[in-house]
Amino acid sequence: MTISEDSRIWIYQSDKVFNEAEVTHIQQKLNDFTSQWLAHGNKLAALGEVRFNQFIILSVDEMQAGATGCSIDKSVKLIQEIEQELSVNLFDRFRVAYREGDNIISCDRQEFEDFIKTGKVTEQTIVFNNLISTRKELETNWQIEMKSSWHSQVFM
Repeated sequence: MTISEDSRIWIYQSDKVFNEAEVTHIQQKLNDFTSQWLAHGNKLAALGEVRFNQFIILSVDEMQAGATGCSIDKSVKLIQEIEQELSVNLFDRFRVAYREGDNIISCDRQEFEDFIKTGKVTEQTIVFNNLISTRKELETNWQIEMKSSWHSQVFM
């Protein structure tokens, strides 16, 4: 499905890396959900995807029909279902992900602060900004240097 770059997104970061079977399972659940996702009886133009075996991203093209409180609640229930099925945490907003070469490292806030103190993480480290809100930002501001992200204001 083609979806507008202005589409609204929600990013859920896992506290573990999914294996291929888990990615396949999640993707099937996302496909099933988005194909039937409604807001006040209107079908949402939506897309669900797994990136880097660690991030679940839901997108809704609100130019066609906007997500409502009830429809967003349904998506949260889906994510909670995935959490329970796979024994993962997808709602830990204190979890930070960053790149170390080609690898994506996920850690808690304290570990991240420790990595900054030891110089393992610097202003040039690529971090994942899960606070972005559109598909366009997903391509331009999701993976950015820490000095250009909210991370620098909190951690530096």
